[in-house]
Amino acid sequence: MWHGFTQMAAYADNRPVMVERAEGRELIDVDGRRYLDAISSLWVNTLGHRVPELDRALRDQLDRVSHSTLLGHGNTAVVELAEALAPVVPVDDARFLFASDGAAAVEQALKVAFQYWWNRGERGRDRYLVLGDAYHGDTVGSLSLGDGGFGTDLFDPLRFPGTVRTPGYRHPGWLEQALAALAERAGSLAAVVLEPVVQGAAGMYVARPPDVAALVSAAQRAGVLVICDEVATGFGRTGAMFASQLGGVRPDIMCIGKGLAGGYLPISATVASGPVAAAFEGDDLGERTLYHGHSFGGNALAAAVALRHLSLFEEWKVLDHVSARAEQLGRLLDARVVGHPAVGEVRRCGLMVGVELAPPRPGLRWGRRVCAAAVEAGVLLRPLGDVVVLMPILTSTAEEIDRMVGALAIALDTVHP
Repeated sequence: MWHGFTQMAAYADNRPVMVERAEGRELIDVDGRRYLDAISSLWVNTLGHRVPELDRALRDQLDRVSHSTLLGHGNTAVVELAEALAPVVPVDDARFLFASDGAAAVEQALKVAFQYWWNRGERGRDRYLVLGDAYHGDTVGSLSLGDGGFGTDLFDPLRFPGTVRTPGYRHPGWLEQALAALAERAGSLAAVVLEPVVQGAAGMYVARPPDVAALVSAAQRAGVLVICDEVATGFGRTGAMFASQLGGVRPDIMCIGKGLAGGYLPISATVASGPVAAAFEGDDLGERTLYHGHSFGGNALAAAVALRHLSLFEEWKVLDHVSARAEQLGRLLDARVVGHPAVGEVRRCGLMVGVELAPPRPGLRWGRRVCAAAVEAGVLLRPLGDVVVLMPILTSTAEEIDRMVGALAIALDTVHP
């Protein structure tokens, strides 16, 4: 195996956890040792592992059909999912173009935004206003929107040149600079692309929801499309179903993924508003058609699980639970992590947390060392450089939240006793 974001020459020496099975919020390795999944299996798991209702939905769909193409044909499981999602997403008259992962959803959004203007007869709309520190995926188009890091600077020659970049959320004047660029370049912009409220992979930088709303409102008043990348922030992570809702934002195009099927199967979607989709209507096989699609887009197994997952949010009052656990998490972080000599800053929105470490000099690999110590304490965390990410599964109990923060506090003592 060749693992992503992993140096394979050092892989074995880093003592990787080998998962054999799972129960609830815990992963169990081949030796029977349990680890609390405090990163939601890279931000995708929402309700836990081996959820009986989701297991049953998967098995029931297996008795019908596992997959059939959506390129011109339909599938009842996917249609039912789209119908259930439409009133939930903050997009007017929502239309769903399904794919398999977040980067693919972003790629689709880029092409939709570009062709939207072309279909309307407006040429020269080939630029995207994007933010510093942004991360939108690893495919070439999504990489072009992102702001580098994680070793991706190597691929700069492959990035398309159509971005206008202004500072990200960690800069105090990010909004003013974005608004200035928007005013100057509106006529050449296909879209403004942003991660609403939280820039996750950048290190959990958090913006004020009213500021995000101000940028979105200005863009839409200027006649520029807005693409909200909710791949990481969607499905309850921030305390709202979607982070856009924290500021009352209704984007023209939205990208969803990760938690869409509760972390069970890969599925994502690009959600376009009705007015955007209308620009693609025309003659059969005509030039207004969106010539784009994926072999496994709208997989029936994934759609069936996603549909049941969506219904459980209401049945279990998941967002109410997230609110309570997020409040508890904030209190525990303030008491046990904020102010620790190894910590520079703690950033949080809902159950999305970034703990920025403060090593005295570069090269100490504090992030890796803290996460390794947490594994020894039976809790899985993940470093983004020297930012340690804590991303609890939404159904985590009060005891499990306490266990996560306790393991983190103990791990911090290993680098700065």
